[in-house]
Amino acid sequence: MTLLGISINISLVFFVYGLAFFCLGLAMLLEANRSPILADVHALKPLAIFGFVHGVHEWIEMLLLNRQLLGINYSPWFDWLRLGMLTLSFSALMVFGIRVLRPKSRFNILDYSIGGLFLCIFFLILGFTALIHWNAPGHWLLHADTAARYVLAVPGASLAGLAFYLQTKSPLAQRKSELVYALFLVMVGFLVYAGTQLFVPPMDFFPASWLNSVNFFRYTGFPVQALRGFLAVMITIGLLRVTAIVDQERQQILINAQQARLDAPEQVRKGLEKREAMRRDLLRHLVIAQEEERARIARELHDETAQMLTASTLSLAALRKAVSRRPDMLTVIDNLQGLGRQMGESIRRMVYDLRPAQLDDLGLIPALNFLVDEDRRNYGIEIDLKVTGSRNRLDPLVETVIFRVVQEALTNVARHAEVMQAQVVMHYNIHLVQLEIADRGKGFEGRMDVPDRLGYGIAGMRERVESVGGQLWIHSTPGRGTTVKAIIPLSGTVTAEVGPDGNSVDAG
Repeated sequence: MTLLGISINISLVFFVYGLAFFCLGLAMLLEANRSPILADVHALKPLAIFGFVHGVHEWIEMLLLNRQLLGINYSPWFDWLRLGMLTLSFSALMVFGIRVLRPKSRFNILDYSIGGLFLCIFFLILGFTALIHWNAPGHWLLHADTAARYVLAVPGASLAGLAFYLQTKSPLAQRKSELVYALFLVMVGFLVYAGTQLFVPPMDFFPASWLNSVNFFRYTGFPVQALRGFLAVMITIGLLRVTAIVDQERQQILINAQQARLDAPEQVRKGLEKREAMRRDLLRHLVIAQEEERARIARELHDETAQMLTASTLSLAALRKAVSRRPDMLTVIDNLQGLGRQMGESIRRMVYDLRPAQLDDLGLIPALNFLVDEDRRNYGIEIDLKVTGSRNRLDPLVETVIFRVVQEALTNVARHAEVMQAQVVMHYNIHLVQLEIADRGKGFEGRMDVPDRLGYGIAGMRERVESVGGQLWIHSTPGRGTTVKAIIPLSGTVTAEVGPDGNSVDAG
């Protein structure tokens, strides 16, 4: 092979070598400007500097090798520039390794000290060599190049390899095996690259007298720069693969975050629906428990207290016969009997208020008729009860709720409406029951004018209706009366699309 052919081949090696590291620097610079998943930003920037500077260094090597073919006038400043870039690139690589090995610390004096220690050793060797070879600047530059590789390149590349080994232990790498393989490729590339830096031009000291580029070529048949170029391509490909995997993870995180934002309203809605269902269920149990307790008290009053009162009345009647010749005692006994009858009537009314027997024994319609008759007698109100539809027996809880709503509404009419007429309309539908209690009384405007007792009564009616899945509406106008409307389903709950008239509401 001719000298020109060898020069062209080596130039191609230097070009690919420099291009690979330059691409590495560009990839790491882009990665440093994103969210830090691969490594800390302060670590990736030194790695990017290494890639850029060392890539340019190899291109300068290529230009110096072909300066005669390219017609470039040689200047000693080229060698100084090449040496400075070599020193800077490997110093940046060492800083990268230090930052990755100390991820939780800030860039402090210890980091400067570790890097400064190697630089001090390098400059000491450089100064010592300058004193010995003062009159031979070419020889001095060759020693400086060798010292930079021994003191900076070998430990710097080794630290980089160790840094990427530690990255294989990261949580992300543990979840993605392909990331481990890519990091392992980069690690091996840097560690072998550190070993190739031991092969320097032949020198008159150990180990350069034995481990040098000439002996490497003699035993392998190709220059050490070719192996370094191959390792540079290997490291760059590995890092590009790493950045691609990290970018996929970053996109997945973004997609998950966007999905979480989209799902958040749905989760809130489901949570509110669940809480609403729990509230309705709690109200249902409270209503059932309240009615059961009222029924128990009513039974005790009817079965025990009323019977004892009846027994005492009978005893008074027997006593009256016994003392029929004592007018003064007869008056007392008559008073006691009258008081007993009043107590009996009060207990009967109390039992009815707690739990009307008609509701359990005869059903809702007879219980409402009895309620209307009682209110006519007690309050003097003319109440028109109208029932339409199929009068089938309903669920006991539903019948109880309807009865209590009518009872509370008529009580409000008697106490607050200041009117002597009211109307109760109930319509049985296939799927629901519609209820309406209306009066032409004084009414009220807004909740601010609602008396406390009336306000509590409305709240109680609404809770009872909602406990069985229904809805309640109150319409009132001052001087024009009040209307209470309720829709109670025979199964399930009333949807939001059902209006107070029981018809479907247009969504538009």
